[in-house]
Amino acid sequence: MALVGLSLANVAAAHDHASLAFGTPATQAQIAGWNLDVVPSGAGLPSGRGTPAEGSKLYAAQCAVCHGAEGQGMAVPGHGMFPRLVGGIGTITTDAPVKTVGSFWPYATGLFDYIRRAMPFTKPQSLTSDQVYALTAFILAKNGIIPNDAVMNAQTLPAVKMPNRDGFYSRPEPETDNIARYSVTGP
Repeated sequence: MALVGLSLANVAAAHDHASLAFGTPATQAQIAGWNLDVVPSGAGLPSGRGTPAEGSKLYAAQCAVCHGAEGQGMAVPGHGMFPRLVGGIGTITTDAPVKTVGSFWPYATGLFDYIRRAMPFTKPQSLTSDQVYALTAFILAKNGIIPNDAVMNAQTLPAVKMPNRDGFYSRPEPETDNIARYSVTGP
């Protein structure tokens, strides 16, 4: 009988909404700290700048251990194969596609977004905006997409046309003009 009484007390407490409240509402500063997304148009890119030369030094120090000195990818014991970043341009439509940043990714802004969120592997989100722009510039230059003297920033990065930008297609919108003909009720 005591067990039944305890269960009923737990059910009553679960319905008491005040007992379910915990924590505090997020501040605008906290939300801004997680609002890191960058879209193909460049919306969401922060201020800052970087060049391939600046990125080369940073890449050697932070990225080469996993992606190889030339961005060729490499096996890392206990972690599998880390991705190749460079090369493969023109192979996507062949029988042996090589999917890299340069050959497969449709937008350069996606590279910035990914590096900022997830790299370096051992300490994600630790790079400054200038460092992320520099690494992005380095990888784009290694793929021959931008010149070695290019400066990447919030204005120039969205203007970069990736080799496979037109290799993707959008799924068509569902047909809705005849939706009244379909029944959601059974027979």
